[in-house]
Amino acid sequence: MSTLTLEVQFSGGMELLFSSIHNHRITIPRYYTPSTLSQTGLKEAPIPTEGEGKRRRTDLKYLIWWLREFLLEDRERPELFSQGETIRPGILILINSTDWELEGELEYELEEGDEIVFISTLHGG
Repeated sequence: MSTLTLEVQFSGGMELLFSSIHNHRITIPRYYTPSTLSQTGLKEAPIPTEGEGKRRRTDLKYLIWWLREFLLEDRERPELFSQGETIRPGILILINSTDWELEGELEYELEEGDEIVFISTLHGG
């Protein structure tokens, strides 16, 4: 099985949604099938086999889905993290210290050892 190990960080209050832990080292599948993203409530991430449909290299869209399904602590309010297939407004994403908008946003294909940082830019007052 082919996997990717990533460093995922949350700050600016985002860590409160993820067990109040700032840094996570996660391992996810290197490939996925797009139908995976429509599945919710899974106990573990499905791992596509060689002959299963059209596989895609794991991208940021999959990572957002994976984080919401497997790492998000507040299961009652996933909208605080994402909206549909993307991140909610007010959250900055950095990929290896570069704004995700410069890297292709949801289509960015993750690489071994990538560092993905989620920073909330919204603050109460």
